[in-house]
Amino acid sequence: MIALNSPIKPNLKKLQKYLEKVNNNGWYTNFGPLHDELTDKLQEYLGVQNLLLVSNGTVALQLAGRALRIKNLVTTPFSFVATTCAYKWQKDIVSFVDIDRKSYNLCPEAVSRALDQDTALDAIVATHVYGNPCDVEAFESLSNEKNVKLIYDAAHTFGVKINNQSVLNYGDASTLSFHATKVFHAVEGGAVVFKDKQHFQIAKRMINFGIEPGKGIVETGINGKLNEYQAAVGLVNLEQMDSVLQHRAELFSQYTAGLQDVVELPEWHSKANFNGAYMPIKLKNSQQASKLIQKLTESNIQSRAYFSPALDSVFTDCKNHGTPHSDAVTDGILCLPLHVDMTNKDIDKVVNKIKGSGVV
Repeated sequence: MIALNSPIKPNLKKLQKYLEKVNNNGWYTNFGPLHDELTDKLQEYLGVQNLLLVSNGTVALQLAGRALRIKNLVTTPFSFVATTCAYKWQKDIVSFVDIDRKSYNLCPEAVSRALDQDTALDAIVATHVYGNPCDVEAFESLSNEKNVKLIYDAAHTFGVKINNQSVLNYGDASTLSFHATKVFHAVEGGAVVFKDKQHFQIAKRMINFGIEPGKGIVETGINGKLNEYQAAVGLVNLEQMDSVLQHRAELFSQYTAGLQDVVELPEWHSKANFNGAYMPIKLKNSQQASKLIQKLTESNIQSRAYFSPALDSVFTDCKNHGTPHSDAVTDGILCLPLHVDMTNKDIDKVVNKIKGSGVV
């Protein structure tokens, strides 16, 4: 079986040493020493500041919105359900606009039109789909011109850079997921990287029930902290990230070389590196994709129609500014196996099965 995904496995001997520290400290959560150590090491590794660890990636999205005081946002229909759910759950107003047909990311021109049509909008929430950065310069200009906040769902972009600068440094906030299925994980968990220290401080207070040390409860908050056991897993896994990212990027490039003349592939940001988070391909339609999934399954190769369905077809109560490109991409999208346990021979097998499937 070539599995769709296989989470990186923490070194148990190293993990045991960290867990012994936790037990010896008797400090299991609430901004413990391993939490702070992981924060410092992630900031250094990723080249960012104002990174706040949180309990999961969904809380990261919600927290970014609350810290920036947004209530009425425009976002992409082509993303994982958490991107929209996070905001609808806390009763924010969500509108959908179309994606760019080539990159599959939120389209700046479509967002600009929506902002002109609906002056109540106060934020853009854009996903770097599959780890492929959005047009960050265009969105930065839009954010400044229209005076709206800019949040990136960067759950797929661990280790991705644009012109050797972390993609997480763009926007007012970028959110990460450290779920076990992600490139880097802490079993569960996540983070928000804020542009401004002020928003970081607000968010840190919010994830501790709105409590500010020395002042007590100063606003409504939640419990969104990362515990010490999760931090221990993160610290161990971070030690192997150089080799993980290099291997995944090599596998991604091998896939791309083998399939670029066979199926449609998203157009990648020209100034960004690859982290091999996902291997998306686009078939002519969902029927063709289903046939290929069946052919691959017969060869013990897992695949998944991801992202499908489009979120505007699920959350029909949201305002829709028109999403023909998203509809077209959703109709036939497919993700192939890509993870650190795969080999070059595995990639060759998948590519050859696709070419010989009689479907494409």
